[in-house]
Amino acid sequence: PYLRNKEAAALSSNSAQKSPVTMATDKVKDPMGSMGFLEAAVKISHTSPDIPAEVQLSMREHFLRRTQRMQRQATEPASSTRHSSFKRHLPRQMQSISLDLGNDYADEDEQPTSIGRIKPELYRQKTLDTDESAKNSNAKNCGKINFSLKYDYDNEALLVNILKAFDLPAKDLCGSSDPYVKIYLLPDRKKFQTRVHRKTLNPTFDESFQFPVPYDELAVRKLHMSVFDFDRFSRHDMIGEVVVDNLVETSDLSRETDIWRDIQYATTESVDLGEIMFSLCYLPTAGRLTLTVIKCRNLKAMDITGYSDPYVKVSLICDGRRLKKKKTTIKKNTLNPTYNEAIIFDIPPDSMDHVSLHISVMDYDLVGHNEIIGVNRVGCSAEGLGKGHWNEMLAYPRKPIAHWHPLLEAKKSEKEIGNERLD
Repeated sequence: PYLRNKEAAALSSNSAQKSPVTMATDKVKDPMGSMGFLEAAVKISHTSPDIPAEVQLSMREHFLRRTQRMQRQATEPASSTRHSSFKRHLPRQMQSISLDLGNDYADEDEQPTSIGRIKPELYRQKTLDTDESAKNSNAKNCGKINFSLKYDYDNEALLVNILKAFDLPAKDLCGSSDPYVKIYLLPDRKKFQTRVHRKTLNPTFDESFQFPVPYDELAVRKLHMSVFDFDRFSRHDMIGEVVVDNLVETSDLSRETDIWRDIQYATTESVDLGEIMFSLCYLPTAGRLTLTVIKCRNLKAMDITGYSDPYVKVSLICDGRRLKKKKTTIKKNTLNPTYNEAIIFDIPPDSMDHVSLHISVMDYDLVGHNEIIGVNRVGCSAEGLGKGHWNEMLAYPRKPIAHWHPLLEAKKSEKEIGNERLD
């Protein structure tokens, strides 16, 4: 019996010694179960006193090193030196993968973000905000104007009553304006004007004006109102304008009807400036160029009376310099002056390709500077009808060639030439 018990103890001791090694071999293949195997080995060591303490400590350290090495291989696989260029990016990629795998209970709406990731929705929102702010900045607020219309069937006239304006922009440094209104019934050039109201952005005009016009012509007429800021020492600033088409359809003209309209932003009046007729004739043998100013029609009214005092100034330009200037007589209080006055320049034939004529229709003022109504230009360097008229003159020498020319708005350099006193 004693021998049997000793053999049984030896067998149990051998099985206790083999079981940790055998289980360790199996657990090496499965690194995730290494810690569980370590705990089982410790329990067996407590039940098997024949295993020395040094062996148990060495086995624990061996299993810990083996487990750490396997974990490093699972999280950061080894790569060759040839791919070392992107090896530094692996920790960030592995971190994002481990976050995605470990976030099993995260809300579906919440998505992991990282520094430097582009969010297109933020850029789209900023773009929309930028577009809206640009539109708001471009759409300048010029206020509103209140007026009434009524047709007088007995006198065949359109009655226009300028009532008031509201929320005008400030044009002066003091934060206010000195507004007044000009009124046209296009295509007629006759102009009416309200009184100037000092230092206000909400003026009350309450002024009536009468335009003689047959009722049948109202369908083709346009009511044009320009709002200005009066300036005593410089050019008046334009605040904006209102154009009313289809007067018959706009309101019931049989009775007075109040109308509110937004004032549209403008820097210059969009009304036509008028037309001028002149003829050109060149005599090659004498080297003489004759420009005959015949007449003008539908000129823009520049005076408060609704008329102008127009005259025509012709300048000879060579290589951008003014060589000579000549003027017609002044026609008082008219928008359709007739001149029939000849202006002569002596120009050699070999210089005709280097010169041009600058025609300015001016409004004479007794006090202050003369104002430019409109300009036109003819010559080889001109455009459109101005160049065509010049070439036709050269093609038919000694023959006067006459054409109507529309007046154009003067540029800054042309205004400096035109704003001068009549000699």
